[in-house]
Amino acid sequence: MATPALENRRTIRQILQHNDLLIAAFVLAIVIIIVIPIPPQLLDLLLAFNLTFSLVVLLTTMFTTDSLQFSVFPSLLLVATLFRLSLNISSTKLILNQASAGKIIQAFGDFVVGGNYVVGFIVFIIITVIQFVVITNGAGRVAEVAARFTLDAMPGKQMSIDADLNAGLISEEEAREKRKQLQREADFYGAMDGASKFVRGDAIAGIVITLINILGGLIIGVWQHGMPLIEALQRYTILTVGDGLVSQLPALLISTATGILVTRASSSESFGKDLTRQLTAFPKVLGLAAGILLLLGLVPGLPTLPFLILAGAAGFASYTLLREAHEKERREQEKIVQETRRQQRQPENVLSLFQVDPLEIEIGYNLIPLTDETQGGDLLDRLAAARRQCATELGIYVRPIRIRDNLQLEPNKYVFKIRGIETASGEILPNHYLAMNPEGAVEEVEGIPTREPTFGLPAWWVTEKQKEQLEIKGFTVVDCVTVLITHLTEFIKKHAHELLGRQEVKDLLEMVKENNSALIEELIPDLMTYGEIQKVLQNLLRERIPIRDLVTILETLADQARLTKDIDYLTEAVRQSLSRTISKMYATPQGKMEVITLHPKVEQVIAESIKQTQNGSYPVLEPNITQKIFNSLSHVIETTTFTSGQPIVLCSSRVRLAFRRLTERFIPNLVVLSYNELEPSLEVESVGTVVLDEN
Repeated sequence: MATPALENRRTIRQILQHNDLLIAAFVLAIVIIIVIPIPPQLLDLLLAFNLTFSLVVLLTTMFTTDSLQFSVFPSLLLVATLFRLSLNISSTKLILNQASAGKIIQAFGDFVVGGNYVVGFIVFIIITVIQFVVITNGAGRVAEVAARFTLDAMPGKQMSIDADLNAGLISEEEAREKRKQLQREADFYGAMDGASKFVRGDAIAGIVITLINILGGLIIGVWQHGMPLIEALQRYTILTVGDGLVSQLPALLISTATGILVTRASSSESFGKDLTRQLTAFPKVLGLAAGILLLLGLVPGLPTLPFLILAGAAGFASYTLLREAHEKERREQEKIVQETRRQQRQPENVLSLFQVDPLEIEIGYNLIPLTDETQGGDLLDRLAAARRQCATELGIYVRPIRIRDNLQLEPNKYVFKIRGIETASGEILPNHYLAMNPEGAVEEVEGIPTREPTFGLPAWWVTEKQKEQLEIKGFTVVDCVTVLITHLTEFIKKHAHELLGRQEVKDLLEMVKENNSALIEELIPDLMTYGEIQKVLQNLLRERIPIRDLVTILETLADQARLTKDIDYLTEAVRQSLSRTISKMYATPQGKMEVITLHPKVEQVIAESIKQTQNGSYPVLEPNITQKIFNSLSHVIETTTFTSGQPIVLCSSRVRLAFRRLTERFIPNLVVLSYNELEPSLEVESVGTVVLDEN
């Protein structure tokens, strides 16, 4: 049986679960208080709550380490101001109607100001002036400047985040979080710029309400209640001043909290710890202050004891801090000596040297400005666009590409490396444009002859003055960064299967799992491992088949993996399930495809020669037969013009993979498809046949 205390805790917990409704009801109650009269006892409770709430807000700002930790403060400031004004209105009604406003206002009028309404009025004016002229004005100006500077700095900070992302210093998730944090910071300071006006308006309203209370109290006390003028003036003035002090003290606390929050620089510690650490960071300053205080204490006419006490305290603090600083320096020196000895005894740690990036770019020193945004370089942004393009076209996740400057390279050269090994390179000229004739016609161009690095086409480096003239002639003219990015994009497509590791596969599957959890749970780990899925995806990417439709790929694997674990068989099954994608890739917009077919005898010879190895199925043919097949294939390719621009071989599914592996070393760009990989509605036209015997 539950105890009453336990039942109470449960009730409180259930109420707090609906805190959003409670806050909404509280704000609505504030508006109701303005209209409905409240008794003095309830007013005392609300005034005490207002003072407590203001203290909590002030102390919260003292312990925050970042302004965004209290990002709700602008809205809270509006609610607190509205609540305070509603209490002012309620107390005004009680003062004017009953010549009394509860014990708290009476206590502030009698005890705090000693019953002297002149002193109380002066104290009230001083507090209001301090809040309005000093704190509120300064906080509003700081908030305005912070909002303006934050908005002006946003583009630069966003570009810095993009640069760190492209350089591989942060992940995409971290970049996304940094952008969100930057937007929240801009929104916060913009809101604080407007919210500071609430405090200023509250201070003005306090003065106006006080004057209204005094004048209205005199009129009501003298004309309606028949009080003597002096008695009415003293009674209503003390109540009004007490009401003003009760209202302005929480307002002063909130204003101070506003100033602290908008002037708070980001730090890992609270305001008190930062203040203590920074004021005591220079012990010599305290020692100098102690000497000055001692001299002031010895000056005739000045009180000696206070200055001597402060001089002694400052001197003691300076001496203690200096000793701690020397002790800390001694410990650090001993630590450095011990670390040096330890490193001398232990062998060098070379583990970090084994870490290599999947893909990186090295550039010569003339190409460094291309990465500097202050000099107009947009290479980093273009790299991000290239990664997005690869994700869209191939469906692979390319990790951030690291760019390094290598002074050992030629000034205008760049190198692509896969896992630390140079795989491709090129040369570009900054401030020049690469001109190519798409028709292939030979024409003299005034420029520096070269070869386009991606496809090896003849080209010329030209200046900006020649660009427009060559474009009119029909030349394709691109800037040097586009040349590098185009080369990189084709390089990634060509080597995508090498860049797809197990971790990348796991990341892709985690993405699919968000909406297709049943599929992933069925497939992994019962049917296949990450490594087996990786091999299938690599086989697809090796022939440039996009893996973007991962759901179809994984569903096919889940169905076929129950029958066999043969990677080649699974790959062919997946290719057949991607028939729509493959047909779209190689068919013309009119739905037509021109292909080279294999003679049945050729297919039979290849099928009979297939041997199973640990690495898959490979054809084992006699050299003379292989030569005949290549001669016939080369002859058909040379004598045929393909509409799609690339030769496509169409054969049966049983020999497709074997024929592809037979030709990939000598004709790497040859596309080999099977009949099962084409859509039935596709119009296929044979433009040639590969035979064994030319006769």
